[in-house]
Amino acid sequence: MTKQFKESTDQVLNSRTDFSSSHPKWGIYKGAVPPCSTFPRLIAAAVVMASLWGCTSQPTKDEGKAGVEDRSPTAVNATPSATPITSPQQPSTVTVQPLGAGGAAGASALKDPNNILFKRTVLFDYDSDAIKDEFKPMLAAHARYLSANRQGKMLIQGNTDERGSREYNIALGQRRAEAVKRVLTLQGAQEAQIEAVSLGEEKPRCEAQNEDCWAQNRRGEILYGGEY
Repeated sequence: MTKQFKESTDQVLNSRTDFSSSHPKWGIYKGAVPPCSTFPRLIAAAVVMASLWGCTSQPTKDEGKAGVEDRSPTAVNATPSATPITSPQQPSTVTVQPLGAGGAAGASALKDPNNILFKRTVLFDYDSDAIKDEFKPMLAAHARYLSANRQGKMLIQGNTDERGSREYNIALGQRRAEAVKRVLTLQGAQEAQIEAVSLGEEKPRCEAQNEDCWAQNRRGEILYGGEY
């Protein structure tokens, strides 16, 4: 735009009349104020210069926006908030109370008269250590109880009636206790859980001198840990 302004100005100035040559009487005024006939040309040149200057001084639409940073709220890309990552819930741990000899469930079963585990006595025939069939279901229940409760302990006491020598009755009581233990281990109980001992004739259940009383004394008794 400056180059165009300069060329227009030079064109107007170069077109003026050399006053010294055309008008000899103005020769002494060369370079001074020209005659009135040259004013229209000077005015035209001034108008051209003013219009060109106005064009160059007004910023264009594109120039007006140059270097302006848009700080409006919509110009800023909002960073989406991060979705919190929650750890998967750990499965809740359920503690199962084993039916040990000291457990509440085990104690209630062992003391419940309606439960087969409440039965603890195995009766024997005279001078015998054979397990009768009527006692096998009861022994199987105790074996399952011990198998399910590995911490449970059991004591089996073998007993006899008063007939016979003391030494013989001690041996017979031991065989009876061992017979009960053998059935329990065959049904799933661990041998280390069971202790078999003989009391012989030292702990009678009945003191009378008759067959009914002696039958009650020929027995094997089961005791759990905490009961002996």
